Amino acid sequence: MTKTASLYRMVTDQHICPFGLKSKDLLKREGYSVEDHKLTSRQQTDEFKQQHEVNTTPQTFIAGRRIGGYDDLREFFDKGPAQTEGTTYTPVIAIFAVALLIALGLNWNTSQALLSASTITHFVALSMCLLAVQKLRDLYAFSNQFITYDLLAMRWVRYAYVYPFAEAYAGLGMLAGFNAWLVAPVSLFIGVVGAVSVFKAVYIDKRELKCACVGGNSNVPLGFVSLTENLFMIGAALWMWLTP
Repeated sequence: MTKTASLYRMVTDQHICPFGLKSKDLLKREGYSVEDHKLTSRQQTDEFKQQHEVNTTPQTFIAGRRIGGYDDLREFFDKGPAQTEGTTYTPVIAIFAVALLIALGLNWNTSQALLSASTITHFVALSMCLLAVQKLRDLYAFSNQFITYDLLAMRWVRYAYVYPFAEAYAGLGMLAGFNAWLVAPVSLFIGVVGAVSVFKAVYIDKRELKCACVGGNSNVPLGFVSLTENLFMIGAALWMWLTP
């Protein structure tokens, strides 16, 4: 017997509700035939909300029972919350994973051994570039978060605006094969300052902070991963000097 659900979602010339589309997709994946009722104007939407005494759309009804919005629908099907609240390492994991895959791809394309010294060099350089891009997306937001734990930025706020450019320069310099003396000092400097700052804030002062490594307003906790980013920079600098 076919299971049927009624979905009311906002679809206008100016706006298509993303949660309406997600609700429809979830219902279909759960084996429901969807009666898709599109609210094509603000007036229709407001009238629907007033009629059913709800504050938002979409709204799903199953067997005459109002289930609710997209989050309510996920809970109904025991899918858990759509978005995890609190701290998460997901952004950093995504960046490191993509950087590693690109490094492996570059070696594959040039017929080099997949796991080699160049793989590590490319991985670190690409990670630095990708992390710098995240910071440069919103320098103001990044600076607001960065100056709460970086020791140099606390004393000289402008350093927070210099840091992402220095990180990008070091990463690009490694990829381009610049002379070690042009790149390594920058990488070593920002890496040492960053490592000392994170270690002090997390392991000495025991402060619970959010890391600005993937840009401002992130939910990445300041800790081991943040320290790893800085250790990468220090290691990269030393590697450039040791392997001319």
